[in-house]
Amino acid sequence: MARFSKIEVLSTMRSTGMVPVFYSADLDRAKQVIKACYEGGVRAFEFTNRGDFAHEVFGPLVRWAAKECPDMILGAGSVVDAPTAALYIQLGASFIVGPLFNPDVAKVCNRRCVPYTPGCGSVTEIGMAQEAGCDLIKIFPAGNVGGPSFVKNVKAPMPWTMLMATGAVEPERQNLEAWFAAGVDVVGMGSKLFPASEIAEGRWDAVTARCREALDIIAAAVYGRK
Repeated sequence: MARFSKIEVLSTMRSTGMVPVFYSADLDRAKQVIKACYEGGVRAFEFTNRGDFAHEVFGPLVRWAAKECPDMILGAGSVVDAPTAALYIQLGASFIVGPLFNPDVAKVCNRRCVPYTPGCGSVTEIGMAQEAGCDLIKIFPAGNVGGPSFVKNVKAPMPWTMLMATGAVEPERQNLEAWFAAGVDVVGMGSKLFPASEIAEGRWDAVTARCREALDIIAAAVYGRK
């Protein structure tokens, strides 16, 4: 069962503004990455369902994080169907993220009061997801569907929309400021936040520093946001 309520999850995502996105089949490596992010100020982390037996890594990871990173909210990403969503919720996922919108996933998540953030690339998809009870919508792939301009043009007629940009997001000031100026509430960041060389070499301090710097930039970009 999820350790955090739906309100706690969405509030934390919005207050920090960034959700790292990561997958590893190696449990110890995943622990190191989460710990490094936690020390850098991250409080919501998406572990993606991108490998065989990924759920077998996620379960122990949730139990470990509850003790070692008690304020870290762990969710599952790359979820495209309802059975997979149910599996991860049973393993303790506090939120579910997908690259697409599936109304059957929304039903499962709503039944358990777990936030579902589906990937949408059009205003129609966003509207359908909202009708199904999705509070935070992922713009995906954000760089290909119009970038910050798309976000700005969605928010104009639909200002109540909460958006998370994933894809083409980088831990650089100019990039992050553009996304938040356009109106996103959160950004999801993967490979740019975790350079392969640093992960392979176990340079966890570098990951921590990059997370801290990105969060500082985001905090400055959204200063005064209600």
